[in-house]
Amino acid sequence: MKSRQPSYLNFDKKDYPWKPDIDYRASPWKYRVGKGEQGVLICEPYKSEIGQYWRFKTEAIAEESSAKIFAMFEDYLKANDFVGADMARKYLQMGYTRARRYANYKGGKKYDKDQDYALLERGTGDMEKAAAADVFYKRWNQAEANAQYAAMKKQWKDERG
Repeated sequence: MKSRQPSYLNFDKKDYPWKPDIDYRASPWKYRVGKGEQGVLICEPYKSEIGQYWRFKTEAIAEESSAKIFAMFEDYLKANDFVGADMARKYLQMGYTRARRYANYKGGKKYDKDQDYALLERGTGDMEKAAAADVFYKRWNQAEANAQYAAMKKQWKDERG
């Protein structure tokens, strides 16, 4: 098996733009969109608001979870809260990526830390998680396709990054 160290091993906290001690609702200008799901497990108060509903154990649980998070996404948009909407979108994306990880790899573990981080065998995961991933994938795409969100995201990135 091929060895490739995961990027999180060289993680530099001080250079990471998202900080756990910032209230991003009170200081939204400090928020950055970033790539993919960056900051999703850090940015408060959104992490606590949305994260409590994030579940993907089964397809049915993923349906309930993604519906709740998508409703929150829409509520944040109605409140003109881009940071909240973007965080909800990130949780939908992360529902997809994490469920896929568990569908692809037994126990969701991609690397063997005891073997110089060699890639573990793909295709050994839980197929129930693949169905859960599909649920989140559809909701994530629905959020990305929202015209109001897309306009807010473009403006935010143009102005703040």
